[in-house]
Amino acid sequence: MSKLVIEGLRPLCGEINVQGAKNSALPILAASVAARGESVIHNCPRLSDIDVTIKILRYLGCKVTREGNTVTVDSTDIIRDDIPLELMREMRSSIIFLGALISAAGHARVSFPGGCDLGPRPIDIHLKALRKMGITVNEHRGFIDCTINKNIKGCKLALEFPSVGATENIILTAVKAQGRTIITNAAAEPEIIDLCDFLNSCGAKITTGDSGTVIIDGVSTLNGCSHCIIPDRIAAATYMCAGAVCGGDIVLNGGIPSHLSAVIPVFEECGCIIMQEQSKLRVIAPDRLKAPKFIRTMPYPGFPTDAQPPVMALATQCDGTTVFVENIFESRYNHISELIRLGAKIKLEGRVAVVEGNTSLYGTNIHAFDLRGAAALVTAALCAEGKTVIYDTDYLERGYEDFDVVLNSLGASVKKI
Repeated sequence: MSKLVIEGLRPLCGEINVQGAKNSALPILAASVAARGESVIHNCPRLSDIDVTIKILRYLGCKVTREGNTVTVDSTDIIRDDIPLELMREMRSSIIFLGALISAAGHARVSFPGGCDLGPRPIDIHLKALRKMGITVNEHRGFIDCTINKNIKGCKLALEFPSVGATENIILTAVKAQGRTIITNAAAEPEIIDLCDFLNSCGAKITTGDSGTVIIDGVSTLNGCSHCIIPDRIAAATYMCAGAVCGGDIVLNGGIPSHLSAVIPVFEECGCIIMQEQSKLRVIAPDRLKAPKFIRTMPYPGFPTDAQPPVMALATQCDGTTVFVENIFESRYNHISELIRLGAKIKLEGRVAVVEGNTSLYGTNIHAFDLRGAAALVTAALCAEGKTVIYDTDYLERGYEDFDVVLNSLGASVKKI
């Protein structure tokens, strides 16, 4: 297990490039299984979750090569339709292979996935939709076994919640269904659109609407293609938080402001100057930050749950009080106890956290418990007096490419051990 040693109270200034989106790269790499032939995926971030995905692809029989941020997948000779338990347990997103394998092989056998402990994240929505599409689903001793009876049937599906994973699995299954599949109340995240763009380039027929509706007309075959992953909006939001708490002036190259439409107003409410110019986003922190009054996590285009932890670290340095309401994951507040160890004043009751800002933070030894919580602790440590040691920071490698290197390039003092 790795740890980070951070010397705080250093201003951050400079330019960085926003990495490719983890939550876009993972389903697109899985989708390459259903698109027979060679797919070339550009702007693919170097993350431990990507490494696990590549292991799964190779286990299935794909030929996978990587050169820098380009991953090439040749799925011509797939020989398996199952994923071993040890690989499924390494990350939550592995469940996305369910739909991809159904389309590619007509059968899939996977175990329930692992990943960060963010509370119950049932996949009932996934399985209910698959059954409605004519797929036999058996659950036994922690494994899910899916088989096509005669064919995949297009149908109308109204999701009870706009689940990203369920939307992706349904899309991956429906691309080779007979007839039309219409998903209402579908997730509308930019990563969903990126997956659809990739599949359409492979020969799929998918239309996405502004009202959370996705229409898929099934096709008989998909072929590999070349695709460039969109920038990571959560990584961008995290670096914006780091710059703001350190009184910095940073430029994010490659960010897409429209993907941050719920995040940018929070920084403006804090008093930050946000300048947008083509593919550049500049964040200039004020002399004193003002507290955003109320932040409620919601499905896109609402405020993203993944950005809540680092923004909470930001709120500890703002004049005033901020109320957070977490509506997506019930255990998304694992970082609060460690922020309090640094000196933060936070009261928690159920899904509501109240942060009293303008508090002085002091370096100490703390532990990370999940990916975005770890990012929050790094953000807080950057503005804490003295030295902070954060243990169990392997979580960061799941979602941030060279996090310490990028921060140090801006003027931070972050040492990875």
